[in-house]
Amino acid sequence: MLLETKHFGDIEFAEDSIIRFESGLPGFENSREFILIDSPDENSIFKWLQCADEPQLAFAVVNPFLIKSDYDFELSDDDADTLGIEDVDDVAVYSILVVPEDLSRISMNLKAPVIVNARNRRGVQIVLDTDKYTVRHYILDELRRREVAGNAGIDEEKGSNHCNK
Repeated sequence: MLLETKHFGDIEFAEDSIIRFESGLPGFENSREFILIDSPDENSIFKWLQCADEPQLAFAVVNPFLIKSDYDFELSDDDADTLGIEDVDDVAVYSILVVPEDLSRISMNLKAPVIVNARNRRGVQIVLDTDKYTVRHYILDELRRREVAGNAGIDEEKGSNHCNK
């Protein structure tokens, strides 16, 4: 199939690559069919969720676990049933990104992850009932926290891993 997109030009894709969101995405309820596009940079962790119904609509997404390794939530039985999940290995999780002009403020929505059953190509965006996560989790801040935590206890001068008290 051929899709003329606003951001990527003409894209050729297989019909069986369409991810179907029965209820659409919050705020985009009429947009129900999407394809996942890898970044042209093969080292990039970012992807695009391109709408097939409305070719001008695309969301930058990322697997949130690649940035926030302690991200954690439970998928309800209803959502698991809606997606037809039989095996946890079939589940892919994405966070929608906000990419402002100032790239140092790029953020991901941890409050409302996009869940996809990669086996049957069904998707849903859920809104977590918790204050633990926000809709704007700043990626560079998270990466800095990880770097600081990873370097805590490393004495670079001596090359040892110990706590300097």
